[in-house]
Amino acid sequence: MVITELSANELSQAIHAKEVSCVEVMQAYLQRIDQVNPHFNALVSLQDPSLLLAQAAVCDTELSQGHSRGWMHGFPIALKDLVDVAGIPTSCGSPLLRDNIPAQDALLTQRLKAAGGIVMGKTNTPEWGLGSHTFNEVFGTTRNAYNPAFSAGGSSGGAAVALAQRLLPVADGSDFMGSLRNPAAWNNVFGLRPSQGRVPAYPAGDVWVSQLGTDGPMARTMRDLAQLLETMAGPDSRAPLSLSSLPQGFANTLQPQANGLRIGWLGDLNGYLPMEAGVLDACENGLKRLQDLGCHVEPVDLGYSPEAAWQTWLAWRRVLTASRIAPMVAKGRDLVKPEALWEFDQAAGMKASEFLQASTDRTAFYQHMLGLMQGFDVLVLPSCQVWPFDAALRWPQQIQTANGVVQMDTYHRWMEVVLYASLAGLPALNVPCGFSAQGLPMGMQLIGQPQGELGLLSLGLAYEEMVGDWLAIRSGQLL
Repeated sequence: MVITELSANELSQAIHAKEVSCVEVMQAYLQRIDQVNPHFNALVSLQDPSLLLAQAAVCDTELSQGHSRGWMHGFPIALKDLVDVAGIPTSCGSPLLRDNIPAQDALLTQRLKAAGGIVMGKTNTPEWGLGSHTFNEVFGTTRNAYNPAFSAGGSSGGAAVALAQRLLPVADGSDFMGSLRNPAAWNNVFGLRPSQGRVPAYPAGDVWVSQLGTDGPMARTMRDLAQLLETMAGPDSRAPLSLSSLPQGFANTLQPQANGLRIGWLGDLNGYLPMEAGVLDACENGLKRLQDLGCHVEPVDLGYSPEAAWQTWLAWRRVLTASRIAPMVAKGRDLVKPEALWEFDQAAGMKASEFLQASTDRTAFYQHMLGLMQGFDVLVLPSCQVWPFDAALRWPQQIQTANGVVQMDTYHRWMEVVLYASLAGLPALNVPCGFSAQGLPMGMQLIGQPQGELGLLSLGLAYEEMVGDWLAIRSGQLL
């Protein structure tokens, strides 16, 4: 038994059957991290191994006495470095927060610990989680699991690479503009952006307006993803917009379901979205696998101005980002990421009436998406517009399409494909859909009905069985 090769569910069964001890599990992961992490820089703020092994020993004692904390009993876990863990720095990738050590756990941390997880550190993220490329001045750059010369994506890049390189059994991430989908696509794992409100966040300075970002699960298998979502989800009275509709225990009863489902393929929105050569081809190969499962796939038009959606998105993003980083800017602009400053400066002159109009426009977009989805069970888009790029770049300033070069006018325009699910608050699941000629992964996003996680997970489970050949492909590095 190679412990780090087990799925999370297999690991849970092995621990509870006492086929392997929690100490042995922790030792195996610590050894793997020591061997691999220096090459990829996925995990940061790692804790003292002796303290982690002592916590694992306590878990073994509890299990010998007939007590299990939950399905993650004795699991090594690492929270994204935007999530508070008592006693471990939450830097958000910012030099200004390098020594920020929270005194209390965030709600997400509490839930993962309550399920049995042992926090061994953090997963790396770009500064403030901005941008789909994981680098910062505190910890450096996270490298792609399939080729460390390339970007891991972001902002949950550390989490995705840690999964792909078997440094963690499961991982949390968060998604504002594709941050659970882009890195999952580029590292050949699953990532689910849940419906808005499915996974509540606390503490939070605002519980009413900040509704574009959300925490969510990442995993190597769909059953692991479902199990982790069940652990993360559920209402909390301190988050008044949190959802309660997801039934407890669903992960154990989830069944694959694909035959007869109606799939709408949005592609590049009739040429609006610039796509690097090969991206659409990879997604269409994934769509063929869905057809093999009995799905009915057909092209569909968005039927809404993508540029109008983009402008609405920009208004929301700049306001929410500016409010979050304003205290940091006050400490010194020279210590804040230029892309964050751009968001801050763009928001400076915005009137309240303009933001209210953006909220009205977002409502109109949501209502339009409801109408569009009446004809389909799932909508499909690429998870990314480009393949993983050189890790030394800050972000792609242009996209080389089949028809020529398209210049990017903002630091995040090359990620525009992910905003539609975010803007509408819809669940979106990244699933792997193959590799480039250079061996770099790609994924596509399955966008579900409002609060339709169960349907997405059932489809994803069926799809996983169909793409085992892609999932079996591992990085040639350090296996």
